[in-house]
Amino acid sequence: MIQLLQKISISVFLLLILLGCKDQYAPKPNGYFRIEFPSKEYVQMKLNYPYQFEYPNYAKLVPDSNRFTEPYWMNIVIPTFKTNIHLSYKPVENNLAQLIDDSRELVYKHAVKANAINEKLYINDDKKVFGTIYEIKGNVASTLQFHLTDSSHHFLRGSFYISEIPNYDSLSPVIQFIDQDIYHIIETFSWK
Repeated sequence: MIQLLQKISISVFLLLILLGCKDQYAPKPNGYFRIEFPSKEYVQMKLNYPYQFEYPNYAKLVPDSNRFTEPYWMNIVIPTFKTNIHLSYKPVENNLAQLIDDSRELVYKHAVKANAINEKLYINDDKKVFGTIYEIKGNVASTLQFHLTDSSHHFLRGSFYISEIPNYDSLSPVIQFIDQDIYHIIETFSWK
């Protein structure tokens, strides 16, 4: 009987050692899905608009629903990432200062939620394209906006939107990927 108790005691002891040696459970932080980005390839815009540019081949050019009242407005839609670059065009009719002020005012409406708003001047003398690029940092609906003009006849405003709840940490890879496309659009932009 004593031998049986000894065997049971040893078995219980070994069982406790085996069960007691496991690592403590620690919850792991939430992760984000891996995002597969397409290769960067661009095509020339072929619409009969007063401006043109190269846009990514994974995007679609969609005339804006206001095209009857504002005929040269459009959206560059990238469905894979639920993103939209809205472009609005206005002719300059002795109102350039007002158009620039209106554009800047729309940018600074994001100041309530933005951590920072960085302004960069854009100048391309060869193509007569001048403007300002606004990089808006933080959990905002639009992280990059810009306006371009030739200073005498044409004015174009662009706004980048993601159709998701703003969370800069999780959306940062997509934002950085699309920002490269927007800068390519601006660099290849010209007036007709």
